[in-house]
Amino acid sequence: MIITCAEIDGFKNLEGVFFEPDPKYNIIVGPNAQGKTNLLEAMWILSGCKSFRGSKEKDYICLSGNRMSAKIKIRDSVREQKIEFEMTRSQSSPKLITLNGVKQKGARALFDVFKCIAFIPDDVDIIKGSPEKRRSFIDMAASQLNPVSVVHINKHNAVMNQRNALLKGIMQGSTDRGILDIWDRQAAREGAVISYMRNEYVARINAICGELYRTISGGEEVLELEYKSNVYRPEDMERACDEAAVEQYYRKLRETEDYDIRTGSTHTGVNRDEINIKINGVSARDYGSQGQIKSAALVMKLAQAEIFMKRSKESPVIFLDDVMGELDEQRQRFIFDMIKDMQVFLTTPNEGALLPEIKGKIMRISGGRLIDENDISSHRE
Repeated sequence: MIITCAEIDGFKNLEGVFFEPDPKYNIIVGPNAQGKTNLLEAMWILSGCKSFRGSKEKDYICLSGNRMSAKIKIRDSVREQKIEFEMTRSQSSPKLITLNGVKQKGARALFDVFKCIAFIPDDVDIIKGSPEKRRSFIDMAASQLNPVSVVHINKHNAVMNQRNALLKGIMQGSTDRGILDIWDRQAAREGAVISYMRNEYVARINAICGELYRTISGGEEVLELEYKSNVYRPEDMERACDEAAVEQYYRKLRETEDYDIRTGSTHTGVNRDEINIKINGVSARDYGSQGQIKSAALVMKLAQAEIFMKRSKESPVIFLDDVMGELDEQRQRFIFDMIKDMQVFLTTPNEGALLPEIKGKIMRISGGRLIDENDISSHRE
């Protein structure tokens, strides 16, 4: 899969940006705060995912503007498709998403069409951040393989919001406790599916991460990922995700019901899962060095890309946001060897810090505008 052209206007500080990228490497160059990351972000949201920077949709539009638009054409092994995302400050029709000219109800439809993986400096939070960061990474990566998973995740989140509201009402004496059972049944059904999804994906990514990390560490260190369900034991998940599994989840919810009511929040289920990440048998989060944490996060993203390629027979588009310049030559070569068959967009303030043999296109950004684009010249050799 590749992006064949992109047109962005009014997204944050970007103005009138249009380009036809190289099918291999695209280096986006410019000083800080000129719009390099904004360019990646504008293309990223066309995958149906939330901003990798945590931006709210209302912040997509430039402060001094009234509208934004981001458009790309992508080509996979079957056909070329066009995705458009437009927003205005109008209250009547603030957002318009179209796929091949057909209006979509929301961004979720794009998730099945445009696949991309972003490497950003904040990826280290997958390792050293909260359990929610690790759950979110696994959920998004697994959903790329099976977009139906997004439906289960969204439904579970909605059920949890309702359940927690009910818990507060029961605690305050304004809601009948008997209503809770209805939501527990729904939470159990969706939670069981998510638990098994996470368990399967963690097992798959663990095998690849272990191999990649041994390579990047020169064979001296071992990286392991382990899914810790809040409901199921490892041996429980050797069974199918059937009615018995749903019932087990439901019983677990009921066990903590009294405590949930006293506190007004849910303490059982997939919202309490953890993905343990260990290097040489000890917690990377608690004891990993800065270099180990960066390498582990990098390896997890590379494994995500490899799993996607193997499953879909299509390569995702890769976004590397200011992560290559600080890596040594060995790690840069390792990464580029892994993504050599994918289209890459890479931001950097200094292209001289990159491997000299990279061939493709350089695009220079200044003040939110594309001021120059050229094929990478031979002087970098």
